Amino acid sequence: MGQVRVYGKEKLPHQPSLFLPNRLDKTTLCALERELGGTDKVVYLVEDELPPEPEILSRIGDQRLVTFKFRATQSRELRERLMSHLQAGRHVVFVPGRPAQVMGCLSDVPKPFLMQLGALHISPVPVYVGFYRMNIWSACTTTPPSDWSVIHIMPKLTPGPQSGERTLEAWLQASATEFERHPMLDMSLGRLLVEGFKRNPHSKLIDGMDGSELSYIKLLGVAIALAKELRRSVKEPRLGIILPPGKGGMIANYACIIAGISPVNINYTSSEAALRSIVRQSGIKHFITARAFMNKLPQFPWPAEELLLHLDVLLKSIGLARIAAWVAFARVTPTALLVRSLHLDSRHGHDEASLIFTSGSSGDPKGVSYTHRMIIANMCQLLSKVYLPPGSRFLCSLPIFHSFGLTVCTMLPAVYGFSMVTYPSPLEAKTLNDLIEKYSCVLVLTTPTFARAMLRRANPDSYRSVRYFIVGAEKLPRDLAAEFQAKCKVRLLEGYGLTETSPVCCVNLPDAPPSPTSPYYVPGDCDGSVGQVLPGLAVRITDPDDDNRVLPLTEQGMIWLRGASVFTGYIGADSLNEGLFRDGWFKTGDLGSVDLNAFISLGGRRSRFSKIGGEMVPHEVVEAAIERFVQRPLNFSQEERAVCIVGVPDVQKGEALVLLSCVHFGNLLQGLDEIRTHLVSMGIPRLWCPREIIPVESIPVLPTGKLDLRGCNMLAREALGMH
Repeated sequence: MGQVRVYGKEKLPHQPSLFLPNRLDKTTLCALERELGGTDKVVYLVEDELPPEPEILSRIGDQRLVTFKFRATQSRELRERLMSHLQAGRHVVFVPGRPAQVMGCLSDVPKPFLMQLGALHISPVPVYVGFYRMNIWSACTTTPPSDWSVIHIMPKLTPGPQSGERTLEAWLQASATEFERHPMLDMSLGRLLVEGFKRNPHSKLIDGMDGSELSYIKLLGVAIALAKELRRSVKEPRLGIILPPGKGGMIANYACIIAGISPVNINYTSSEAALRSIVRQSGIKHFITARAFMNKLPQFPWPAEELLLHLDVLLKSIGLARIAAWVAFARVTPTALLVRSLHLDSRHGHDEASLIFTSGSSGDPKGVSYTHRMIIANMCQLLSKVYLPPGSRFLCSLPIFHSFGLTVCTMLPAVYGFSMVTYPSPLEAKTLNDLIEKYSCVLVLTTPTFARAMLRRANPDSYRSVRYFIVGAEKLPRDLAAEFQAKCKVRLLEGYGLTETSPVCCVNLPDAPPSPTSPYYVPGDCDGSVGQVLPGLAVRITDPDDDNRVLPLTEQGMIWLRGASVFTGYIGADSLNEGLFRDGWFKTGDLGSVDLNAFISLGGRRSRFSKIGGEMVPHEVVEAAIERFVQRPLNFSQEERAVCIVGVPDVQKGEALVLLSCVHFGNLLQGLDEIRTHLVSMGIPRLWCPREIIPVESIPVLPTGKLDLRGCNMLAREALGMH
């Protein structure tokens, strides 16, 4: 066990108090006891059915042990017992046991205890205890041994209602503060990539298009050779990359990182206007692509030929002999010498590693500068919570211009040595299923829209090897999750992330096996949620209409985030950024709440709500109810969106709802009456019913399957004659 760092000593209350740590081991218990004045000044509260480790109990001894049974002890009785010790001049420290839980949980305190905390009417002192390692596999760990542990003593809370919520919020904030100090975050992504390739030379990049395989040591040699060429030919700090996931796209990104150039992966489904906006904002002068890929996308507004660097031509000009020499150099050169010779530590920490653009669902694409620190933080956060056995294979079909495609499918497998099976399109469901089955992929990342297409072309054994089938970017429909479970015995695990958080914020995971020593557990998966917050990320909830009014975590409101993986603002958008940040917190634009196990449940985008007659009306709730009612034509795919709710200005009520529909082309008034009757029968207020139906050929969507909100609003306004 390493050293213990104690923060917040100045916040220790002068009078005896109740201390609530999120977890304790023997070393941190002893350190906290010393800060509280020694053995004579402290008694310990333990729940009989949630016993701590034996070494902790032996340290405490029977003389200083206060036991109770949560299921059989009334709040009043427990309060009186605790007050007797406090009035006698002794601090009381609650000692959490070890409930069943997945790794990476914030707390060992089960939800029922926090729910009843307010009933004690005793002012608690939250104490955050964290364990950390200088190891990319477990930078945050929930179990000792560790390289160092921390104790954060937080300000004493006022007693009464929502004490549990306020304790959880204090733990989350201390967790984010401590993780931001982690020395690993100041390292170079280039160094970690080279270390990963060297440590796992036999892991492979498998190209699903042609079945070719490239070992990581060869991949490193090719990337170094290309990096040398890019340093010579590209004088700008950023380089555009127009390539899909595959050998070319991966090599180009790794070469840029090694060369100290920021890759800007371009959305090759973009319009000409979006591409011009990206080029203007990023200042890129050159683009790397491949002639074969250009031939497949003749409709894309390709930059002028003199601005293009063709990957196949570059590699041919380098020559097989020089590439082979670099592969040999990479194989025999010690990692430390390789890092020095390539100057990989010259860019690190807060320096930009990559520039990525948002999908532009509600306007022009916005540039998010991913620092080395942000990418490293998010990889460490994810792997501190998700266990992947050595030798695991990833299916990598999400485009690299997507934040998940960049961090989780491109950088993470290389750094951690997982083999990757690439495919250039997430749309070809049958091929993806075949690749998963053929190569026994352990992790699959996609969107619910793409997952539905995969399910329709799957057989019961398609996902037998899959440990984590994670979906995000849009809400997971319950029927899709149920169909996956019934047909393939796979649980779809919903997660949540943002381009601005590089990107993963939380994810559901399979529950841990029950504990033989405790009836209590902290779940890994929570129906209706997008998962438990990753280690080192803090959450705050505010009133959707008043950023200054902080709400309890369990009330629905605007979600704010803070942590090492959160960006600091869009490039060149100072006026926009001013409204997004407050005291280090980022305003996500999403509405939601957090339960006492730190699971986030989303209510939808703020932009997907309308305020009608003073009431917040969620578009997605109305859409889901209408989707269950409308009759789809036989030739209408289940993957296609049939309807979309849009809010438009209304003189009397502020806003009104209109329905964009692909399936209503007959008697619109009759269809509208039927929809209203159906919604009211489901208990949905009449205020939420759409005012009219606008027939459309198709609902605008982005390549990821997300709604194109800007396109939907334009369709509605044009149809209604609004400008």
